[in-house]
Amino acid sequence: MKLDELFLHWLSLGDSRALVLGLLDDAKQGRALKGPHQGPGGGGALSPLSPTSANVLFPSGAVPPLSPTGKAGADLESPKRQRAPQAKLAARAGPAQAIPRFFFPDGRPLTPTAAAERRAGIEAAFAAAPGGLDIEAFGKVVREVLDLPIFFSVPLFQKLQPQPSGLLDQDAFLAFWERRLVKEDQNLQVFECLRKEGQDYVTKEDLQPLLRAVLFTHPGLEFLQDTPEFQDRYAETVIYRILYNVNLSDTGKITLRELKRSNFLQATKELEELEDINQELKYFSYEHFYVIYCKFWELDSDHDFKIDREDLLRYGSHSLTYRIVDRIFEQIPRRLRCPEAGHMNYEDFVWFILNEEDKTRDQSLEYWFRCIDLVGNGVIVEHEMRHFYDEQVHRMECLSQEPVQFEDVLTQVSDMVKPEMPGAFTLKDLKRGRKMAAVFFNVLFNLNKFIAFETRDPFSVRQERSEEHLSDWDRYARTEYIRLSMEEEQEQEGDFMDVAGGVW
Repeated sequence: MKLDELFLHWLSLGDSRALVLGLLDDAKQGRALKGPHQGPGGGGALSPLSPTSANVLFPSGAVPPLSPTGKAGADLESPKRQRAPQAKLAARAGPAQAIPRFFFPDGRPLTPTAAAERRAGIEAAFAAAPGGLDIEAFGKVVREVLDLPIFFSVPLFQKLQPQPSGLLDQDAFLAFWERRLVKEDQNLQVFECLRKEGQDYVTKEDLQPLLRAVLFTHPGLEFLQDTPEFQDRYAETVIYRILYNVNLSDTGKITLRELKRSNFLQATKELEELEDINQELKYFSYEHFYVIYCKFWELDSDHDFKIDREDLLRYGSHSLTYRIVDRIFEQIPRRLRCPEAGHMNYEDFVWFILNEEDKTRDQSLEYWFRCIDLVGNGVIVEHEMRHFYDEQVHRMECLSQEPVQFEDVLTQVSDMVKPEMPGAFTLKDLKRGRKMAAVFFNVLFNLNKFIAFETRDPFSVRQERSEEHLSDWDRYARTEYIRLSMEEEQEQEGDFMDVAGGVW
């Protein structure tokens, strides 16, 4: 602003106006412009130039100082704020430090010390058996050196030595160990023990050697040694339960990501420490297998190991509605694995009973939500609920019970679930209130459980609260096992009395 003020003052001077007009006239006539222009009197006195003129800013012989570098076009920074040379910066920073590696796509390897200790343990075990290790001796290596449950020794041994009666060579095992087992993550080690070469997932066939190890090594299953057919059924049931809980994508292929997110490794460690196999409730309980298998056997009247719509309608003393059973056989909630159309095989039934008796898990909530969501838009609304509840009303009337009106039911479940949008129930709403979500589904298609909820007594409610560590499935399996075992004992006593009566 000061420069503008001075420039305007300079233009207001008479000599300055004469100088500017003269310069403009010279420019129009094409004459060369001269720096020191003569004034109007023609004298040699210099006229005052504009402050922007080089003749005013830099008088003759005066040259502006160069930058401290002494070079044209050099860095124009202040001498006090000049950048330090790179050598000085490097010296000031000290020696360069390498950033430690933090991403290991194939798993974080063991530390050199830990790897050396394990290798020494492996070599010592094989040194005690120069000809190689049998399956029993190899199990000790897996448990004591690799720190894995002994059950994984069978699939790993079978992977490296196809002959069960053969001996495992040290070189073969060390080569496999260095390539795939020198890892810190035990879930990754388990995954490597189970999966086949060339595939990045674990199938139910890959789990069979593990279940054979459980059957032949756990003391809680010794009583099954004389009944191989039930050994196969037990192994099959446990494998289906593993897939149900671990393979959440339901592809039949357990990925490493799914295995890491599951409690499978923890369950196998607990199983190794427990003498009573029924105390392991996640996968391996024999009592749970007994309940599942007996329930299927009761429905499979012709014992062809398949059940149809009419068979499933008898489940739970005819507790399910026709409409929900139709949705199941239409394969809406899950594609049936039975090759024969209109039928369930044993695997399908395992999925069904786990979903039916525990409606608080993510798998079961998604299973039944797809059944009720007739449109498939991710929202259950009033007309969809009424479609299923109308059959419940008809069944209550047939049983001479006073039916609960749909409007009252809708109000009740809305108060329990508390959906974000009134009258529209999403999967997110049901997962937020899992206990109430189970009641929500039972009201719509399971009459017996609906009535049991309406007539529940305070004692059962208090008992459930005292057993919060047990899931709905755990409580159901315990109750049914007691009932089934009592029926079995009564039948055996009846057979004994018949035989004794015939003898006497």
